[in-house]
Amino acid sequence: MRNEPTVRFARADYSRVPYGIYHDPAIFEAEMERIFRGPTWLFVGLEAEIPNAGDFRTTYLGETPVVYNRGTDGRVHAFVNRCAHRGAVVRREQFGNAPDHTCIYHRWSYDLEGNLLGVPFQRGVNGKGGLDPAFDKRDHGLMKLRVEIFRGLIFATFQGDAVEPLAAYLGPNHVQHLSRITHKPLKVLGYMRQHIAGNWKLYNENLRDQYHGSLLHEFQSTFGIARITQNGGAKLDPRHRHNISWSQEGTDDEEEAKRLYRDAKVKQGVLTLKDDSYIWYEPEWDDGISISICSIFPNACVQQIRNSLATRQIRPKGMDAFELYWTIFGYADDSPAMTRHRLLQSNMVGPAGLISMEDGEAVEIAHRAPLRDGQACSVIEMGGGGRIPTDIAFKASDIAIRGFWSYYAELMGMEPDGAYR
Repeated sequence: MRNEPTVRFARADYSRVPYGIYHDPAIFEAEMERIFRGPTWLFVGLEAEIPNAGDFRTTYLGETPVVYNRGTDGRVHAFVNRCAHRGAVVRREQFGNAPDHTCIYHRWSYDLEGNLLGVPFQRGVNGKGGLDPAFDKRDHGLMKLRVEIFRGLIFATFQGDAVEPLAAYLGPNHVQHLSRITHKPLKVLGYMRQHIAGNWKLYNENLRDQYHGSLLHEFQSTFGIARITQNGGAKLDPRHRHNISWSQEGTDDEEEAKRLYRDAKVKQGVLTLKDDSYIWYEPEWDDGISISICSIFPNACVQQIRNSLATRQIRPKGMDAFELYWTIFGYADDSPAMTRHRLLQSNMVGPAGLISMEDGEAVEIAHRAPLRDGQACSVIEMGGGGRIPTDIAFKASDIAIRGFWSYYAELMGMEPDGAYR
């Protein structure tokens, strides 16, 4: 690889992360190959988005454009959205239904499994031109990805059979939690997109960071949606690459919480609601969890914020920006009233969300300030250093962030001496 990255982790427990890791072009190029095209499962979308044969959607995995669709065989197929002829994007729409995919440039067409169907003037015209008689369409389809589906969630990998099965990649904690969220058939309610001027890894850190939630988000602390004083914690997979941050509302003392947040200089008593139904929560599970942020390495999150359900897909747009793509969903048997309620609560997230708007700003200011000090480090030590546990029973913690970096460093060949895994 050209321009091998020179940034290194200073500590074996990943409690010091060098700022240069967000700003080194060589690192970004390596990430696209070793992570997004490496031995990982990438979240693609929901089966509920493509229920019928010919239904398709387009997305990005890393910086690679991808099409996923329902084939005539009823299965989900995914392939790189790039014509085998001259490399043009084949599907320019975000979604649709079609019996095949045809490139507008020279009209090469492909079936719903990515196989090359037709080449205009393949035999030339009047015996002149065209392709060599030995040209075999079977050798020139779209680049196919291996697909696995977990309870309606579609994942794909560029590495084919070299990657472990999806359930093993997720690990038992995530298999159990995602089974909880997808306990009924899903129904898509809508989409949002958010452009953030920061490195994609900063958002992965944000997803795993329980420490910031009620300090940054006044809405959360004011209305008790998620406070650091509530019962909560985190669960990681055995390799520490994925994380589930969870909270149980109503488990802290209101007066003590107010005192602690006042001492932390968090504003109180400024925000009010004219309609309390905005934050009304109808428990849908018997575990008392009212908020869960389930992050999946390297590009996904599945959220439950009270009754608001969504997936988030991280789409890098170069080293200094990424797109956050939200798919808001409910359940197929939801009443009209519950659907309206889920949509109302979805205003907490997205580019103008009462919570997510602040996350986007936090990522951008964390990206800009260290630009010229690549060897300086952030301090990722809340919750303690040393070995990385898989079950954390408190919320003042950076431990899940260290877990992310430990797996990242393994894939990138950047593990420090004596690295903890």
